[in-house]
Amino acid sequence: MAVNPDVEIARLRELMPASGRMFVRVYNKPQQAVVLETPFPKPWKRDVRPVQINFDLWQELPLEQRDLLFLRAVTWLVGIKWLKPDWYQGLALAGVVGTAVELSQGDAMGVLVAGGLSAIAVRQLWQSFRGAQREVEADEGAIATAQRRGYSRAAAAANLLAALEATARLEGRRGLSFREALRAQNLRVLADPAMATWSV
Repeated sequence: MAVNPDVEIARLRELMPASGRMFVRVYNKPQQAVVLETPFPKPWKRDVRPVQINFDLWQELPLEQRDLLFLRAVTWLVGIKWLKPDWYQGLALAGVVGTAVELSQGDAMGVLVAGGLSAIAVRQLWQSFRGAQREVEADEGAIATAQRRGYSRAAAAANLLAALEATARLEGRRGLSFREALRAQNLRVLADPAMATWSV
């Protein structure tokens, strides 16, 4: 049965956690080759974080898989907090301030050192937001949200795993990427805890 994009967008808006409703927006992108895309949020664009869906492909997934795929996208987007105080964000801020001070004093070596410090900190932040651990945390956050929506933990994990594999097929890919394979391994254990004894 065909999915009406407007009706589905309204349903997904109700499905997402309150933390996402303030700035996550769902858009119909029939021209994109992937089922669902979440452009990486830029620190200078904090107002809207888009979830772009090709509804022609989206409707090929069962409802439960769509739910988990969407909740996972929202969880990942909400988890990226550029202004949350931590070591790398503090280091990046210190580097930016130091660069500005050294520029005002005309100290080329100081600008170079402070700018380098900023660049290293921002690179580490970028990698932490896009790392494999963050991907797994987003999966587990989506499963926790799904549990509040009536799914069991095992069913939520199984549906997210199935959605991950089905998405690769719908997009014409030969298989899962390396990161997706890591996520799939973790999801298999969550879907069937008995498998934890088999993993090395």
